[in-house]
Amino acid sequence: MRSLVVIALLSLVPVLAQNGEPRAGTLKTKVDPGRAGVFIDGKYVGSAANFKRARSFNLNAGEHEVTLVDPRYEELKTKVTIRAGETVTLSEKLKKLPTPQGPFGRIRAVGFDKFAAVYLNGKFYAHADELSNFAQGLLIQPGEYALRVESMTGAPVHEEKVKVEAGKVTLVKKR
Repeated sequence: MRSLVVIALLSLVPVLAQNGEPRAGTLKTKVDPGRAGVFIDGKYVGSAANFKRARSFNLNAGEHEVTLVDPRYEELKTKVTIRAGETVTLSEKLKKLPTPQGPFGRIRAVGFDKFAAVYLNGKFYAHADELSNFAQGLLIQPGEYALRVESMTGAPVHEEKVKVEAGKVTLVKKR
């Protein structure tokens, strides 16, 4: 138990300046749709909401570029200024794109960390958790795609070419 307390205290060190004042703040995302992927300064950090609850991200003080991505909506880029010890709330409603027309195939991804990012042809499409069970999957037009799954650290954990066929499920498994 004592080691958990030490680890928790050590995790606070980077957010405090030498004088003990905080040098980090918080970005809170209130985004519609909540499943939009959040990229801060080009790095994927997770979904905008979890179970319809806004998520918060600790950031160093200063200006940051935030990109919100959901394949069914227009991508949104904005800048936020984080002040030490304060919370900035980003409230955005993304603009819906026209609904694609079928036929569709489905991609499922199993065995990955639920917060891992799934990319097709270099574009963010989903969180692995959205594709992980029999009732889920990414409906996508038939074709060949370069699929990449990245951890939240940005490290690729899986890459492969997939062929999606109309009316069929393409299953991707972590190796």
